[in-house]
Amino acid sequence: MTVLGIVAFVVGMLFSIGFHEAGHFFWARKFGMRVPQFMVGFGPTLFSRTRGETEYGIKAIPLGGYIRIVGMIPPAEQGESKRATRMRSFIAEVRGAALDDVRPSDTGRVFYAKPWWQRVIVMFAGPFNNLVLAVVFFTLTLTALGTSVLTTQIDEVPACVVPANAASISSDPDAPDPCTVPLVTSGADAGQTCTQGTANCALPVPSPAAEAGLRPGDTIVAIDGKTVDPTVFDSWTTVQDAIRSNPGQAVPLTVERDGQRRELTVTPIENTVVDTDGTGTVTAGYLGVAPSPGFDRQPFSVVPRYFGMVVSQSVDKLVELPQRVPALFGAAFLGDERDPQGPIGVVGVGRLSGEYFALTQFSALEKLSFFLSLLASVNMVLFLFNLVPLYPLDGGHVAGALYEKARSVVARLRGRPDPGPFDIARLMPAAYAVAGVFVLLSGLLVIADIVNPITLQ
Repeated sequence: MTVLGIVAFVVGMLFSIGFHEAGHFFWARKFGMRVPQFMVGFGPTLFSRTRGETEYGIKAIPLGGYIRIVGMIPPAEQGESKRATRMRSFIAEVRGAALDDVRPSDTGRVFYAKPWWQRVIVMFAGPFNNLVLAVVFFTLTLTALGTSVLTTQIDEVPACVVPANAASISSDPDAPDPCTVPLVTSGADAGQTCTQGTANCALPVPSPAAEAGLRPGDTIVAIDGKTVDPTVFDSWTTVQDAIRSNPGQAVPLTVERDGQRRELTVTPIENTVVDTDGTGTVTAGYLGVAPSPGFDRQPFSVVPRYFGMVVSQSVDKLVELPQRVPALFGAAFLGDERDPQGPIGVVGVGRLSGEYFALTQFSALEKLSFFLSLLASVNMVLFLFNLVPLYPLDGGHVAGALYEKARSVVARLRGRPDPGPFDIARLMPAAYAVAGVFVLLSGLLVIADIVNPITLQ
């Protein structure tokens, strides 16, 4: 089953890449551009076939793909300096290689000669196709298959509140109940065992949940009169927010127990926790309950909210990527612990897919749901990453076309002639630098995913 999961992911990746390139290809052809190549993957060609004026093929390394449109780089602008420098020679060499593809019959079919809005559509279409796949896969997963959720059914209700560092906590089944072991309540020795009756020593206080009468198996169906769907993906987050934001204050709950609804009032105690940005601590409410995991279909109405959450999280991950590189390097080469919330490459994602398929405690439906969620997440990252406005990414081409239009408008307002196509060849040094960083990061991810992988455990 592990091999099946990995193979399924590779096929899904190839499909996602091909669909991305198909977006570019369809609109390029629609606008009359000549496209001599449509390739999925990089490196040596494994298979290709020419139909019409286009060669279609699959290459050995499934880490991307491309279509080759003639005339991506325009001829040199009039008045460009002819003074020989290393940089100008490099740009001229790149420009010459690009224009070698242009035939006399390609007049009007080259990329640079098309209106700016057509070039924007062509370059945006690839990432947009990834967005479409992400939406389709997430929608199918949520509404047709079901997804793993933390329900509002209570799984555990501890009898007392024991500090996380308490010496009385033990995995030994024969160890005494931590609620019966006195602990130092404050100071440097807080959490250490002590003799009851001595100063600064007491039994752990009862948990607010137990005091309020909550029991394992109870399902929270309303908070302060507001209905909560027990199996919607973010319902447990709603419960958490209500508890954490009300330390020391009464919170009315409606729970369902044995088919009957009961009204309970809980008063969370104050607890010091790490802030969401990880830079400090804040005071939050603590109740003392743990949710039951579940698997259920979601209503269509929650899909936009779920998708918005995924987009927000994906953007945050991309923004954080540069600052996570040092930790990734340490995990790959220095033996540091791999951050499970850190970046992961296609090798690591494929490994996770294989690992999940091999687990026997999940049904075929749950495995299919996990697999489609994985592909949906990959397509979301492809959409966002490719729109970063750096050449040679699609977003760089879009930014170049928009700049060209803005430059044309400014020239017209000043009564000057249209300066013509933006000479994107001038960005080639930056493009090579961006590509080099991408190659290095991809290599670092591959090494980390092999020698120090993120696992489901």
